[in-house]
Amino acid sequence: MLDARILEKLKEIVGPENFATGAQELVCYGYDATQMEFLPDCVVHPDGAEQVSRVLQLANTEGFPVFPRGAGSGFTGGALPKGGGVVLVTTRMNRILRIDTDNLVAEVEPGVVTETFQMAVEKLGLFYPPDPASLKFSTLGGNVAECAGGPRAVKYGVTKDFVMGLEVVLPTGQIIRTGGETVKGVVGYDLTKLLCGSEGTLGVITKIIFRLLPYPASKKTMLTIFDSIDGAARAVSTIIKGKIIPTTLEFMDYATLTCVDRRFNLGIPEAGRAVLLIEVDGDPDLIEKQADEIHALIKPLGLVQFRVAKDAAESEELWKVRRLVSPSLRDVNPDKFNEDIVVPRSRVPDVIRRIEQIQNRYDIPIVNFGHAGDGNIHVNIMIDKTQPGQQEKAHEAIKEVFQAALDLGGTMSGEHGVGLAKQPFIPMELSADQIAAMRAIKKALDPNNILNPGKMLPLE
Repeated sequence: MLDARILEKLKEIVGPENFATGAQELVCYGYDATQMEFLPDCVVHPDGAEQVSRVLQLANTEGFPVFPRGAGSGFTGGALPKGGGVVLVTTRMNRILRIDTDNLVAEVEPGVVTETFQMAVEKLGLFYPPDPASLKFSTLGGNVAECAGGPRAVKYGVTKDFVMGLEVVLPTGQIIRTGGETVKGVVGYDLTKLLCGSEGTLGVITKIIFRLLPYPASKKTMLTIFDSIDGAARAVSTIIKGKIIPTTLEFMDYATLTCVDRRFNLGIPEAGRAVLLIEVDGDPDLIEKQADEIHALIKPLGLVQFRVAKDAAESEELWKVRRLVSPSLRDVNPDKFNEDIVVPRSRVPDVIRRIEQIQNRYDIPIVNFGHAGDGNIHVNIMIDKTQPGQQEKAHEAIKEVFQAALDLGGTMSGEHGVGLAKQPFIPMELSADQIAAMRAIKKALDPNNILNPGKMLPLE
């Protein structure tokens, strides 16, 4: 527990209206999408780098932990105040500072909601591609801290591919800028890339410089249904071998299709065993040609249905199949563990078969969907926590799912991060020497271990 003297100093730094110790406020900032809960001692809402710096300087002097937090939409507990301390919320820093249409860059504060930023640049004919599922409420600072991805990653990449520079408050309170607004720049270590995906353990982001693209002239959406998982997976490789890089290649397995169709009666063909939702964007004439080429390429692969949206309304209707997945899963069981493994594209059917074996071994439902274009599969282990032994089964199944991904040349997480949830499994993927190198970086930047302690790396 922080004593009254420290609490009073924190209140002075951010102002009484931006400081909270009430029970309701502490509960609100003590949980995320993992369903884990840890109460902080207090919550502060700084308005910029100067106040963040003063909070961190005080933390180093007095020896209390600080946990940076955006909208709290994470899936791994990366912002949770385990052990108590101060939750530092960045949502007051929510301005789009400028959008430079000449140089195709924008400067923003970390509390800007992802969708708000996308809409602002699109009004100017520009495009910010990263599109995590949480875009309607997640903040850009959190996106950078977790290196968020999304369906469009297959063509455009993930958040780190669009971050050019940062203003960051280091754990000891110094304010620095990394990177810049030029496409090229190789002076010194690339601290910008180091901080992207560091989950708030190496610094608090207070400004971000993003690169932008011209907005695509048009897009075309296709819903394709196959008679097997193998056919859908082969379709992904076949399309890319055919020199077409779609904007999105979203995958849903049979268990997912069954969930969605049972609740929403979408008329999925009886022979359907897997879905690919494919979207291409660019020049109108080019994407018409690409849609025809895609149809020809995948037709021999067990294609059961091929639907092309004629306009934006029909495109939205096709995307409905994917958007209805999450609300459908609760029909399987009330509780879920949502993992985000990645394997090479060609190994998607192999990992799905391994997951089916794990499902049968533990006798718990597992539903799979995700971004087949980059091999990122969201594995949803569905349980009922009120049933004895179900949670223990889920944890064992998760470990085996991670091992399956690693055996196939993949990784345990493509976009959700490590946080607390994946922390026990880190030695499965990283060697002792890799972990030691990362610890050395953390120690150098945060010698007193005050910034988001206990995250990202395994406990010593």
